[in-house]
Amino acid sequence: MQLPELNPPVRLLMGPGPSNPDPRVLRALTSPVLGHLDPAFLALMNEVQEDLRQVFQTKNQHTLLLSATGTSGVETMMVNLLEPGDEVIICSSGFFGQRMIEQATRTGANVRTVEVPFGEVITGALVEAELQKKPAKVVGFVHAETSTGALQPAAEIAAVARQYGALVAMDCVTSLGGLPVKVDEWGIDAASSCSQKCLGSIPGMAPATFSLRAIEAIKNRKTKVSSLYWDLNMLFNYWDGAHGFHHTMSSTLVYAVREALRIVLEEGLEARWERHAKASRAFEAGLEAMGLTIFTKGPVLPVIKVVNIPEGVDDLTLRKRLMEMDVEISGGFGPLAGKTWRVGLMGTNATSKSILTLLGALELALAEQGYYRERGAAMAAATAVYKG
Repeated sequence: MQLPELNPPVRLLMGPGPSNPDPRVLRALTSPVLGHLDPAFLALMNEVQEDLRQVFQTKNQHTLLLSATGTSGVETMMVNLLEPGDEVIICSSGFFGQRMIEQATRTGANVRTVEVPFGEVITGALVEAELQKKPAKVVGFVHAETSTGALQPAAEIAAVARQYGALVAMDCVTSLGGLPVKVDEWGIDAASSCSQKCLGSIPGMAPATFSLRAIEAIKNRKTKVSSLYWDLNMLFNYWDGAHGFHHTMSSTLVYAVREALRIVLEEGLEARWERHAKASRAFEAGLEAMGLTIFTKGPVLPVIKVVNIPEGVDDLTLRKRLMEMDVEISGGFGPLAGKTWRVGLMGTNATSKSILTLLGALELALAEQGYYRERGAAMAAATAVYKG
């Protein structure tokens, strides 16, 4: 029996993730498979840990890759740092803040929340007001809220939390590799990300790092970690200890992340952050030329843009039309569904070529729905940013 060959379409992935991986990452995936306890693979894991420390801007020994997507990193932070009855404050300004609340709640901890409307930011003063009511073991927040495009003041939140003796847990799924993430400087105790967004690898791995304060809290737990798979005591026995068996780690996914990290560090963090910032400025200039506006009320992420859908334009029709042109963006989450688009400018796609391709496709798709602006104006505005 002859079955059809795999032949997926080639898309420009300009949604909130995944982004298009660098061809070098795809080539790395074809390298020979190694066993998860092979000395050559264990040496490779050490390399990846050191590269991750540089990208996280930390000296934390306890830095690793988790074998799952970004959600697993947040789950790992919650189930290890929290026990039933612990006090935890979770900051929420969007869908992923709400998800962190749910993850913390499932540990049995006493979850208190600091919430603001979608698109706004949480200030240190709001966190301090909640801590003054009652101390907390952990303060958790989302650095880059993918559902709203808002950048949260990480250093400010962390400083307040540590002032009151709390551990600081940060979801940096969308920010790592695309804008400054400074774990040690900001005083972050636990941070987790993903492989497929600004880092430019493929989905399936979650980088994470933990301070000595966090590890000490985990060692002093009164109860076992509720998840065997995400138990950091067991995971670090595999990564840093006697390399005892914990799970069968995918060597091919590690190859991909290793190559992505090499690309990040070859470019240089400062240069990479500036490239994403310039892509942000160019795309926003293009939006303005088309008369489109950003939803976000507070500081806007350079790597995710949440765009208001203009009156008279149908969300699904436009995104379907873009897909016919092999360009992908995403719709809004929750209360923003049907009202906004989410556009990612991440990794290899934070370039003039990708920005101009997307703007040209948007102009055409909008014009087909009767939303007319001067054709080519958006691309001209974005080009001016790059030339300037």
